[in-house]
Amino acid sequence: MSRLGRFWASTIGKKIVMGVTGLIMVGFLIGHMAGNLQVFEGAERLNGYSRFLHSLGELLWLVRGVLLLALVLHIVAAVQLTRIDWAARPVGYEKHEAQAATFASRTIRIGGVLLAVFIVLHLMHFTLGTLEPAPFSRENVYGNVTGSFAIPWVAGLYVAAMVVVGLHLYHGAWSAFRTLGITKASAHPLQRRIAGAVAFLVWLGFTIVPLGVLLGWAR
Repeated sequence: MSRLGRFWASTIGKKIVMGVTGLIMVGFLIGHMAGNLQVFEGAERLNGYSRFLHSLGELLWLVRGVLLLALVLHIVAAVQLTRIDWAARPVGYEKHEAQAATFASRTIRIGGVLLAVFIVLHLMHFTLGTLEPAPFSRENVYGNVTGSFAIPWVAGLYVAAMVVVGLHLYHGAWSAFRTLGITKASAHPLQRRIAGAVAFLVWLGFTIVPLGVLLGWAR
């Protein structure tokens, strides 16, 4: 087996892959959030931002490819680690983790499944246009956003999804810091506070868009 194969076969290797790919997606989320918030600056601003992204051509597809690869590796590693954990059930590990257990950590797996479903629906909604709760136009991103989020059940669905995103990001980010050795494990880890702040800002940034449209702030 090659060195890369041995790395992937090990538990720590899978955790490192999850940590690195998770941080890649955190970076994407922050950038995506910043782009979405331009809805409050009007149609021309948001549509101009969309045109700029598409003008990147091959670079945009490269970024999409990296994100897709990161997502696939993240999910595969998570599934394999879950199977390993269920097969082993080490009592000592469970006791060690109890000191840092949170609602986010206890729901990380079901949250991951819900996020995977949401990502597919989100891409079908705003990228592919195959889900159309409101009229879809590739040229009018502002109209897609405001038209969809003006529908209460659509806005509510996204607001609920952002709660799952925030919880998953909170636990995933500080776990990644610890796995990658950025900070050491402790009863009151610094990375947990940093992850909490990042998760809150990302949750707020994404949540305010559907709520803002629904309340008429961005029409």
